[in-house]
Amino acid sequence: MLQKNELITLTITSATAEGSGVGRTDDGIAVFVPQSAVGDVLTVRILKVKKTYAFGKIEAILTPAASRIEPDCPQFRQCGGCVWRHISYEEECRLKEQKVIDAITRIGGVQTTFRPIISSERVDRYRNKAQLPLSRDREGKVRMGFYAFHSHRVIDCSDCALQPAIFAEVMRVTREFIGEYDTSIYDEATGKGSLRHLYIRLAEVTDELMVCYVVNGNGLKHEDVLIQRLKEALPNLKTVVFNSNREKTNVILGSKNRVAYGSGTIEDELCGLRFRISPFSFWQVNRRQAERLYAQAKAYAGLTGSEVLLDLYCGTGTIGLTMAKDCKQLIGVEVIPDAVRDAEANAAANGIQNARFLCADAPAAAEQLRQEGVSPDVVILDPPRKGCGEDLVKTIRKMAPRRVVYVSCDPATLARDLKYFAENGYTTGEVTPCDMFPRTAHVESVCLLSR
Repeated sequence: MLQKNELITLTITSATAEGSGVGRTDDGIAVFVPQSAVGDVLTVRILKVKKTYAFGKIEAILTPAASRIEPDCPQFRQCGGCVWRHISYEEECRLKEQKVIDAITRIGGVQTTFRPIISSERVDRYRNKAQLPLSRDREGKVRMGFYAFHSHRVIDCSDCALQPAIFAEVMRVTREFIGEYDTSIYDEATGKGSLRHLYIRLAEVTDELMVCYVVNGNGLKHEDVLIQRLKEALPNLKTVVFNSNREKTNVILGSKNRVAYGSGTIEDELCGLRFRISPFSFWQVNRRQAERLYAQAKAYAGLTGSEVLLDLYCGTGTIGLTMAKDCKQLIGVEVIPDAVRDAEANAAANGIQNARFLCADAPAAAEQLRQEGVSPDVVILDPPRKGCGEDLVKTIRKMAPRRVVYVSCDPATLARDLKYFAENGYTTGEVTPCDMFPRTAHVESVCLLSR
């Protein structure tokens, strides 16, 4: 039996969905080891022991895996953002592709065709959004960066390799302002302090920059100085917004925005269309890769111009609007009112007249449309991580679309939902994994279901 603090020699033979390597002892106990690579031979210190598995950390790399590389980020071993900076991108894609296959075949029990993963053209500087928490350490030093893995301890970072270089300049200006004016930083334990998060968005095509400060109040003291310094340092600054979040919660954004400079929005392009983006708007953080994912979804939709297309979980309308010119009517459904307003504005701005948007949750809207006698030919699903669930699948079955295109950000919930679809008369025809978030544990998928 393994003991805490015991040193063992371990060969890593697989990896978890969260990014830890897995090896097995001679008696079959699985040991999970963060920042290990498949093929590594390691000396591992056991940290925690359960009945059938254990957790450990690397004490020494005896034989490195062929895919192992030297991490290029000084925060990698502490930060909870990246999990794959220590292996080649080719190996990362292989693991993510296998993650999707394993989930669908093992959890869902679905046998289907899997296409090769759509790898990302860029593995660094691809994110167009950052939400950076702030805190003060015991010495009073401001920390701004990312949470450590499975914690709310902020790892200080001056420049993240996943983000555009200009974000580091926004961080620099903000740090200098905080230091000069002794800006109070929010304390999660007490609920006191003002500045909670720095939230940045960059429109890749138009180069418009949004800076949003999440505050425990209405604004910051001397904020006019901060705005002037941002304007001087950032020629492409389009807007500065203060978001008020007074709640003692882990949710980043509050419900109210105050525009302090500019229009409160930026604009970007996706698949040849122009979109308005507010702090609340859903917008794919890897725009180039989103275009490739949407192209695959469009191919699966098989539109000829005569179809009614129902886009559930439509957000600001991005995926549905990119297909609007290829269908007879587009109906988008989204529960967030601001997102619906943005979707309507985006349709108008792009001259799209065959789109209708409903503000409701997906199951309720689908039932409403069914009662109206609206029969979609194709349904697009792009749900949150929790997936669709059995009730929505049954409602979709009643509407009887010929095809369902499912865009998923979680292979496990996708697998569960594909099983529900199979039980309700829909066959999974093909699945294509897509790496939207290189160097992280996340992988998206798009799949075609047919009645």
